[in-house]
Amino acid sequence: MQFLDSYNSYIEKQISDIPFPKQPVNLYEPLRYFMQLGGKRIRPVLTLLGTELFDGKKEDALSAALAVEVFHNFTLIHDDIMDEAPTRRNQPTVHTKWDQNIAILSGDVLFVKAFQLLSNQKINHLPDILQLFNQTAIEVCEGQQLDIDFEKRRDVGLDEYIEMIRLKTSVLLGCALEMGAVIADASAEHRQLIYDFGQHIGIAFQIQDDILDLYADPEKFGKQVGGDVISNKKTILSIKAKELAFGEQLDTLEELQNETNLELKVRTTRSIFDTIGVRQYAEDMMQSHYDKAMSSLEAIKVEDQKKDHLIQLAKYLMQREV
Repeated sequence: MQFLDSYNSYIEKQISDIPFPKQPVNLYEPLRYFMQLGGKRIRPVLTLLGTELFDGKKEDALSAALAVEVFHNFTLIHDDIMDEAPTRRNQPTVHTKWDQNIAILSGDVLFVKAFQLLSNQKINHLPDILQLFNQTAIEVCEGQQLDIDFEKRRDVGLDEYIEMIRLKTSVLLGCALEMGAVIADASAEHRQLIYDFGQHIGIAFQIQDDILDLYADPEKFGKQVGGDVISNKKTILSIKAKELAFGEQLDTLEELQNETNLELKVRTTRSIFDTIGVRQYAEDMMQSHYDKAMSSLEAIKVEDQKKDHLIQLAKYLMQREV
């Protein structure tokens, strides 16, 4: 999308201009390295779009947009440590390239930098922005903890799982949009509606991630298809499968937890999922949250053409193959 490329270029230029000190080298060089790894930059773009939707200027929302992206990258650095992930966007993670202690400290600096950037907002907007941002930051941590807890549990329910991805992923999208609305002096009703739009798009996006992990075209996916199955990660697919499977199917799914032939593990799991209709259930739930997002956006009382970019972005996120 041409408009998204334009916004991304704008954001990338501003990110490259964030003034990180030169010393200590091992504190700030990892930040420059990680922030330049790229990514979709969806969250800061949402903040700019949230402002423009209500006739605000994107320049007025820039520091808040950068704060959202800086905070997001802080969470990624720490997530990589907890997941012991060797790469991020096909490049070494910070704790791999340097070490774990450096990664923790560098991530902490990004967290503080987010507040520093937010402090550039107009004083009359700061109380609402800080309250929203602080609550979101806590919720993201809650979501991450739930995700960790779920690894040790065998009885995770669908409602619990949706709440986890809402906290871990979706609330930051809602926050990004609502901060833009705050900066544009939108009403409380419109702030809630744009937040709900972001939240439901985020849930739909994560459900789609679960589906793509097992069903994406390997040539387009860019990583191993079936990674969640291989690592026995709980997803909407695996949780629903335990509800729907019975008898031999359920026994086989349990046995596959310890299967060492990874190709067989993925192929057999996918076959069972197809038989019991797990993929269709996940796609229906994804569509349900997408529809809720669009209903919230539709309820916002601004000219329809002002919503075009948000609609295009939502469709783009839902139609991706990687």
